[in-house]
Amino acid sequence: MTELCTGRILRSLSGFYDVQTPEGMVTCRARGILRKEGNSPLTGDMVQITVEKGRGMVEKILPRRNWFIRPAVANVDALVIFAANANPVTEPFLIDRVAAIAGDREVKVYLCINKCDLDPAVDLERIYRNAGFPVIMTSAETGEGIEELRALIKGKLTAFTGNSGVGKSSILNRLCPQLALPTGEVSEKLGRGRHTTRHVELYRLEEDTYVADTPGFSSFDTDQMDVILKENLQYAFPDFGAYIGKCQFHDCSHRREPGCAVTAALAAGELEPTRYDSYLRLYEKSSQVKLWEIK
Repeated sequence: MTELCTGRILRSLSGFYDVQTPEGMVTCRARGILRKEGNSPLTGDMVQITVEKGRGMVEKILPRRNWFIRPAVANVDALVIFAANANPVTEPFLIDRVAAIAGDREVKVYLCINKCDLDPAVDLERIYRNAGFPVIMTSAETGEGIEELRALIKGKLTAFTGNSGVGKSSILNRLCPQLALPTGEVSEKLGRGRHTTRHVELYRLEEDTYVADTPGFSSFDTDQMDVILKENLQYAFPDFGAYIGKCQFHDCSHRREPGCAVTAALAAGELEPTRYDSYLRLYEKSSQVKLWEIK
């Protein structure tokens, strides 16, 4: 007998999907029509599945509140971007690109600066506090900031993301020791970590709290990330918000136009230079994006 039920995908791996249903976990395949329609299931998706003789099939993906290409996850309430100023050192542009993508999706962003026992990352903390992001200073080694982070993600479906080696899995082990997730060493020579997380998986920390641990990325991976139309990019930088609409020209791109409120704020020291540099880099990328690529 075939049963129809609804559940959430907790793990996606090699074409198989572990779906949590009221009756328990069911490992499923997905109907080929979903892939043909360019609508493959993602971790975090709510789906309708059929179950026959213990085998499941994803029949339908229910409407998503949001979704990301990298990390490949859907329906998140918040994104925690992990960074560090100790091996490996996080490039601000990596933070800014992920934060802009989340901002474009209207997803809350927290910045978690890990390994603060090795380096307090004073400049990183200043940049992102000034830009209006909630910043949590953590150490997987000492436990600093763990309870603050736990309080921020409580009751949410949160995705942990960041460059390889910054300690996402180590922090998740601190939040939930019974997970015992594998962690990797960071290469002193290359300044980057090994990819210990190979897929996106949701971990249930409490009754209503889920965390998605995602594979780390490097600067070489940014071209694989979601794209944003250049007209929308300014709105993905919350620190620009006070100046948008105050420029001399209504279609100001905030680059070389006279009477630009954003560049005036930058000159006055009201905006962080690295944030503006990231905006320029992303604008250049966004200028190459066509509307059909977004759709």
